Amino acid sequence: MAAGAAEAAAVVVEVGSARQFEELLRLRAKSLVVVHFWAPWAPQCAQMNDVMAELAKEHPQVSFVKLEAEAVPEVSEKYEISSVPTFLFFKNSQKVDRLDGAHAPELTKKVQRHASSGSFPPSGNEHPKEDLNLRLKKLTHAAPCMLFMKGTPQEPRCGFSKQMVEILNKHNIQFSSFDIFSDEEVRQGLKTYSSWPTYPQLYVSGELVGGLDIIKELEASEELDTICPKAPKLEERLKVLTNKASVMLFMKGNKQEAKCGFSKQILEILNSTGVEYETFDILEDEEVRQGLKAYSNWPTYPQLYVKGELVGGLDIVKELKENGELMPILKGEN
Repeated sequence: MAAGAAEAAAVVVEVGSARQFEELLRLRAKSLVVVHFWAPWAPQCAQMNDVMAELAKEHPQVSFVKLEAEAVPEVSEKYEISSVPTFLFFKNSQKVDRLDGAHAPELTKKVQRHASSGSFPPSGNEHPKEDLNLRLKKLTHAAPCMLFMKGTPQEPRCGFSKQMVEILNKHNIQFSSFDIFSDEEVRQGLKTYSSWPTYPQLYVSGELVGGLDIIKELEASEELDTICPKAPKLEERLKVLTNKASVMLFMKGNKQEAKCGFSKQILEILNSTGVEYETFDILEDEEVRQGLKAYSNWPTYPQLYVKGELVGGLDIVKELKENGELMPILKGEN
């Protein structure tokens, strides 16, 4: 350990046992200790190891540690490490913060914040409890049906969250979600707020319905459909979206930032007309992206709609502009 301790200011220390880990926390009690729970099979962990090596150079007063999560299971279980990469922050041998996932900017921010603050409250909370309760109330009411889960509906990061999303989608239930891995304060606070110790948690109209087992019971008793709001059918949703504004452009990106050359060109044409229009970023919604192709019988993007009717893609819009027909169409005269 002595050699590792001597180098710690400049490098990332690798820990291989629970005893070594506890000893390191004791020896470095007066400094901030950042521990990366990683796995050699996960490419995102390798990236975050590189990030941590850079941070170690910038913050020589901070101790950076690597711990292979599956090789030291007793430590991983003690701190509820269920996915990699996960970062824990220690001060005075106490855990003060946590970051789940490969979020380099967030890791940098947390290191800077904790390294610059002299003392660490045991809870790691920066807001008074009243403020946290108010925040949790707002979050649980953020949508008629709110799911607090590990990960996102597109990328659940635990089996229970994955099952919950599958059940809600199967029943065509409209819900919003919050990734508890993105906010340790919410993750811990909601357990107390709801008196429910585990995740996922499903709320309807701000009231806790329960976790996965309860949702499975409600599904079996056919009560789930009566409790949760239904999502509109895709065709109805597309009809509403295409009529959202008199001129609607479905594109990759948005007005401020096109994310493909075709979308950029069509924006330039529309901007040159001076006609008001709205955009929808199909990269943000896979269901709309795929569904609109069938709805409009048009396989590519961008797609331009006027009063809910498809005008066409970039080539058609270019033709209409050259022929002088674009302005009358955009104004709904044709």
